[in-house]
Amino acid sequence: MDKPRAVVIGGGIGGLTTAVALHGRGWHVTVLERATSLEPVGAGISLAPNAQRALDVIGLGEEVRSLAAWQGEGGMRAPNGRWLSRTDSAAAVERFGGPLVLLHRATFVDRLAARLPEGAIRTGAAARLLDPGTAGGAPAVVGTEAGSMEADLVVGADGIGSAVRGVLFPAHPGPSYAGFTTWRIVVPAPERSFSPHETWGRGALWGTQPLKDGRIYAYGAAVAPAGARAADDEKAEMARRFGDWHDPIPAVIAAAEPDQVLRNDVYQLIDPLPAFHRGRTVLVGDSAHAMAPSLGQGGNQSVEDAIVLVHRLTTSPDLGTGLAAYTADRLPRTSAVVRRAARTARLMRLSSTPAVAVRDALMSTVSRFGPALVLRTFDGIMDWRPPRSTYAARTNDAHGTLR
Repeated sequence: MDKPRAVVIGGGIGGLTTAVALHGRGWHVTVLERATSLEPVGAGISLAPNAQRALDVIGLGEEVRSLAAWQGEGGMRAPNGRWLSRTDSAAAVERFGGPLVLLHRATFVDRLAARLPEGAIRTGAAARLLDPGTAGGAPAVVGTEAGSMEADLVVGADGIGSAVRGVLFPAHPGPSYAGFTTWRIVVPAPERSFSPHETWGRGALWGTQPLKDGRIYAYGAAVAPAGARAADDEKAEMARRFGDWHDPIPAVIAAAEPDQVLRNDVYQLIDPLPAFHRGRTVLVGDSAHAMAPSLGQGGNQSVEDAIVLVHRLTTSPDLGTGLAAYTADRLPRTSAVVRRAARTARLMRLSSTPAVAVRDALMSTVSRFGPALVLRTFDGIMDWRPPRSTYAARTNDAHGTLR
């Protein structure tokens, strides 16, 4: 019997995780990526316990944990260096069954790609959805420069500006600007040691986090008009906005290469889609539920999507039922995470002196009750577990790490 065929449009984290999960269940998978390379530049990704448990389903969780740095020690600061709250990795392990970990996106993407057979990923391959297909009948059709491809399933993983989403739901308003822009860099570690931190200022924040390989992943965010860009270069813009904040921020900015700074405006799908599927076509990741990065859950929710989708396709009597069950599982959960991320982002965007003073005082007050109270923000998110029937039960070691 021929293997069912899936075409994944988009080679980001959501698309590749879905491809790996489908391949593991016997599907013939082709990933079409518009860019000429899968390797992202200058960005890290934080993987929370919910995503790590999802990766355990496809046998990748332990490998990712071995390559990543544990997060949690450090906390939140004011631009002058004053600590607003402290965090503790042991408290996260105790509450959510595992640590938060950080690794370079390129490392994560490479590990996912390595799980796919040779030739499954085609870079420099722009694709468009020509026909979403019919769940009980006609195949979906994808157009490429080389011609059209028929598929039993098309996965739209083409990001915030998803063209696949536009074909499925042309009446939907699409993503809206969240009111701020971001910068991301990966640089050598500064000479002086520092505690990992996220620093909140007036309408702006900065984060400095160590990677396991000794480099630093740093990110900034600030209120700005959509589409605005620096008159000179983005390294200079970061220096203007954050260069007088506490150490090691000035040194981290100074170490950045101007052509390696990533700047992206933040867009979010505040208005939920009516569904995550139509016909034989389904959406995962930012295509389905783009969110502000304020909870660090964008990539994590994409990983969850992949595992739940393949679980539903595997355990349902037919494709249509499986896709409907996937929508029923994922749409309410991701919509709630999008809203929570938007609320947190609004706190970051506060710029008036009285409002910022109240926000900072609230953070300090909550912190006095210990890290467990701070971590309650993530209840219902990081404690998520994959469907039981898709993976063998695992136990935790003495540190709470999933095994």
